[in-house]
Amino acid sequence: MIIVFSCQQKKQEQETTTTTADTIEFTEIIKEDYELYQPHKEVKAVLILFGGYPEVAEDIQREFKILDMARKNSIAVIFSNFNQKLWLEESEKHQLAASLQKVIVENQLPTDRIFIGGFSSGGVVCLLISNFIVGMKQYHIDPKGVFIVDSPIDLVALYKSSEKNIERNFSEPSIQESTWLLETLGSNFGNPKDHIKKYEDKAVFTYSTGNITNLNKLKKTKIRLYTEPDTLWWKENRMADYEQMNAFYIKKLSENLIEKGYEHVEYIPTTNKGYRANGERHPHSWAIVDKKDLIKWMLNE
Repeated sequence: MIIVFSCQQKKQEQETTTTTADTIEFTEIIKEDYELYQPHKEVKAVLILFGGYPEVAEDIQREFKILDMARKNSIAVIFSNFNQKLWLEESEKHQLAASLQKVIVENQLPTDRIFIGGFSSGGVVCLLISNFIVGMKQYHIDPKGVFIVDSPIDLVALYKSSEKNIERNFSEPSIQESTWLLETLGSNFGNPKDHIKKYEDKAVFTYSTGNITNLNKLKKTKIRLYTEPDTLWWKENRMADYEQMNAFYIKKLSENLIEKGYEHVEYIPTTNKGYRANGERHPHSWAIVDKKDLIKWMLNE
């Protein structure tokens, strides 16, 4: 996982109505916890997006320029400020599900055409909260589809990779992140050698044991798994092996899900699409998602 640092400023709550050059009216609702962009005409779908660590709504919009395309296709977009999570506690799942339901109901958005996606750690949140919502019938906002963008889905792998990075002592960003990960995971769960069950209970996927318990409600949900397995970039910039990359575990997850009968799983590897909004080449980026194809996937049921 890569930690994406960004400047965060809380915006004052506001609501505005805007008309684009295509004369499509939409409402912008800016809240402390989220930003909602809602077309006035029939809403064909709702897209909920979670950013990486620690992206807020403004950062997601900068890095993933899907808003204009969503407007033209009458898709409401919710950019969430919920972030900085590699796993979710039960209380957090209840709170987040309730808050999403409140946004959707209060703004009279369709509850049967919801799609949830996330980048990096936001993808972890996306999968965990989607699985929780589908499994809890008091929430009537079951997603039709979910997608992740190069997410760190295996907590055991993160722990072991961090140990390797610190021992290798190659890249300062890698050392800083790995030190933080070892402290965070270790203080919450201990060493996976001795406490594997604690990791399985919280992670999206544990490759070493084949555990996908936290995805068991998504068997009929459309799932897309985006990643850019650029082994050369990771070797040159982080001295990382393929088995240390998010891409390795995302591919293994796709294989595991398909083997276990999940009906609509797509593994989508990309090549040379990963660039940050500032032009920096980085395979760990929102940009690996083909936005037109994503819209088509959402609207073609």
